[in-house]
Amino acid sequence: MTLNEQWMHRLKEAVPGGISIATNMFVDHAANAELWDIDGRKFIDFAGGIGVLNTGHRHGKVMQAVDEQLKRYTHTSFQVVAYTPYVELAEKLNQLTPGKFAKKTLLVSTGAEAVENSIKIARMATKRSCVITFSGAFHGRTMFAASLTGKVNPYKLGLGLVTRDIFRLPFPKAGVPFDKTKEALESLFKNDIEPTQVAAIIFEPVQGEGGFYQISPQALAWLRDVCNQHGIVLIADEIQSGFARTGKLFAMEHYAEVEADIMLTAKSLAGGFPLAAVTGRKEIMDAPLRGTLGGTYAGNPVAISAALAVIDVMQAERLPERAEVLGARLEAMVHSIKDQLPDLQEFRRLGAMAAVEFVDATTQAPKPEMAQAVQKYALEHGLILLTCGSYGNVIRFLMPITIEEHLFEQALTIIHDALLYSAK
Repeated sequence: MTLNEQWMHRLKEAVPGGISIATNMFVDHAANAELWDIDGRKFIDFAGGIGVLNTGHRHGKVMQAVDEQLKRYTHTSFQVVAYTPYVELAEKLNQLTPGKFAKKTLLVSTGAEAVENSIKIARMATKRSCVITFSGAFHGRTMFAASLTGKVNPYKLGLGLVTRDIFRLPFPKAGVPFDKTKEALESLFKNDIEPTQVAAIIFEPVQGEGGFYQISPQALAWLRDVCNQHGIVLIADEIQSGFARTGKLFAMEHYAEVEADIMLTAKSLAGGFPLAAVTGRKEIMDAPLRGTLGGTYAGNPVAISAALAVIDVMQAERLPERAEVLGARLEAMVHSIKDQLPDLQEFRRLGAMAAVEFVDATTQAPKPEMAQAVQKYALEHGLILLTCGSYGNVIRFLMPITIEEHLFEQALTIIHDALLYSAK
C-alpha cells in the first residue's frame, strides 16, 4: 500500500465525506507550477488551489514578506490592536480597483466571507433586503453564499430553501442576445418584487464554477443602468477572475465604461494565504454602523504581508500581459486539433482564464464523460486539471501565470494528447 493510499484510508475515517477531493494524493512540497506528492511523484499544477496561485506556489518575494512578518507578530485582531499593513493594503486596493470614485476596503478571510459582507453592506446602505443573482453563479458555500450560488449539485443538496429574498436571472453570456435576461427581470419586477426592494445585483465578470463564461458587455452596461435607475448596488465578484488571470489586473478593466459599486477579491490576492477583500464606494462602505463589520481573524497580518508582495510581483513581472500570452498559446494549440474533436463545442478564454466545453455534436447534450477522460488522462501523465460547469462538462485551465516555459510546453503536450484521447 502506497503512502497516498494509507493516508486516504485515514482521511476517510477522520474527515467528513462531504468534502470532495479531485485527486487521490497528498502533497509533500511544491514550487511555482509544480508539486510533489508523498510518494515522490511530480505533477504540473494547472489547478492552482482553484485559482489561488496566479503567482505560483511559494513565490520567493511572497515567502520573504511572510517570513519578515512572522518575526514581528502573527495576530492581534485588527479590532483590538490595529496594524499598519491592513491600512496599506486597503489603500492599494482602493487605488488599483476599477472605478473613478473614492473607495474603502474591508479585509476578511475567505471569498464566501467577502460575499456575505458585501450583501450585508449593500443591505445596510440601501435599507433593502432582496438580492438578484444569476444562473451558473458560484459565490461560496456558507449559507447565504450557497443560496446565491446557482448550482444545486453538490453545493445545495439537502439544504432546501436556504434563505429568502434571493432571485435568479439567466446569466447573459457574451456573444448571446440577453433578451431572456431582460424578460426575466421585467417579469420579476412585475410579478414578484418592486425594484425599490432590491439591495444588490451580484455577478461574476467571468463565471468560475459556472464554466468560464464571460458576461456580455452590453448586458453589463444595461445592468448598470438598471442599478442607477433604481438605487441598486452593483457587486462584481472577482474572486476567481481577479489578479491578472484575465489579462488585466481585474476582469472589470475589460469593461471600461462600466463601474461596479463594490468589488470582491480573494483567491490569488495573497498567493496561497487566506485573505479576501470587499472594496467599494466610500459612502456605501461607510453605511454599516460601527462594530457591525470585522471578525477575529479578518485581515490576518501574515496574509496581508503576502498580498502586498503579490501586488508588487504582479506589477514587476507584468503578469497580466503574460496571462494573455499563455492564454493565446493554449488557444492556438486547441484550435490546431479542433477538427479532430467534433464534440469539443467551444474553447473560450479571457486572458489565461480559459476553458474547453464538451457537447455531443449530434444531440447537443453535455458530455461530462469527455471532460472526465481528459482530466484522468492528464493526471496519469503528470498534470492536474479541474472540471467545472453546470453539467461538469468543462475543463478549466488555472496554471500559475509565473509557470516556467519548459513546464508550460510539457503541459500543452499533455493537454493535446488528453484531448485526442478523450475523442476515441
